[in-house]
Amino acid sequence: MNFPAAVEDFEALSELKGELHLAIGVFDGVHLGHKAVIESAVFSARRSGGICGVLTFDPHPSRLFRPEDPTQLIMPIETKTKMLHEVGVDCVIRKHFDRAFASIPADQFLQQLQQALPALKSIYVGENFRFGQKRSGDVATLIATGRELGLGVFSADRIKHNGQPISSTRIRKELQAGEMEAVNDLLGYNYIATGEIVSGAQLGRTIGFPTLNLPWEPECQPCFGVYYVRFRQSGSHAWQAGVANYGVKPTVAAEDPVPALEVHGLETTDLGCGASLEVEWLRFIRPEQKFASLDELKAQITKDCETARELAK
Repeated sequence: MNFPAAVEDFEALSELKGELHLAIGVFDGVHLGHKAVIESAVFSARRSGGICGVLTFDPHPSRLFRPEDPTQLIMPIETKTKMLHEVGVDCVIRKHFDRAFASIPADQFLQQLQQALPALKSIYVGENFRFGQKRSGDVATLIATGRELGLGVFSADRIKHNGQPISSTRIRKELQAGEMEAVNDLLGYNYIATGEIVSGAQLGRTIGFPTLNLPWEPECQPCFGVYYVRFRQSGSHAWQAGVANYGVKPTVAAEDPVPALEVHGLETTDLGCGASLEVEWLRFIRPEQKFASLDELKAQITKDCETARELAK
């Protein structure tokens, strides 16, 4: 089938052939709860020989409703799009979320969606999905209007972990607290940072701990500190164990530095500037701290590496 893998508006899919099974949501993080919704759409599309799509929103709706305090995203739209394709989604609609879209009356939402996407067969949402003007629409609204339009409506119950619903909000809180085991459990995969290695100040090399430096600036920042990680060059299957520092390097950095991610391999690595790197965060070792001297910093990094080696066993 010929259709784009990602589009910014509905018009690009207006002449789509075959049944469209559409999951709708922000899906920040593409966590286990999201997958319960998305995979239902994937399975239905595969069974019917149709197309699985996801309708998500950019920017996050909070940037319209709370511009002074918007939600800090777990991942950028490009990463989310890539992960949705990996789950089995054929096409991602990255709809610009503006006042016109937010003002659609809830009882007209599906009708307008069907007019824009004539191939639409069914929609898939989480049980807490809200939409339309003043967020007045819910699953019951979708079912009532969908029945009139001949559209199927699938809603997934919230997936729980230790009795509490899995949500992007919960994951953000755990991430900001450095609780990486909880983060990874809720995501259903290891939290990951990606980027191209750049040249640093070479300080780590002078004290015996060379680092791979990534210009990585997530909206939702993990707790500043030292982590046990594993890393690899993008496209490789060979992971290497390492220690990563994420923060502002208070011992050596200038005032008001930008947070940075630095990775030290427990074994010698051939990776260098220009290589595309993937870093999976596995455990929090300690908070970032300022040391009185480089000797104290070196001694602590030695301890951090010993801790990481124990965790790697």
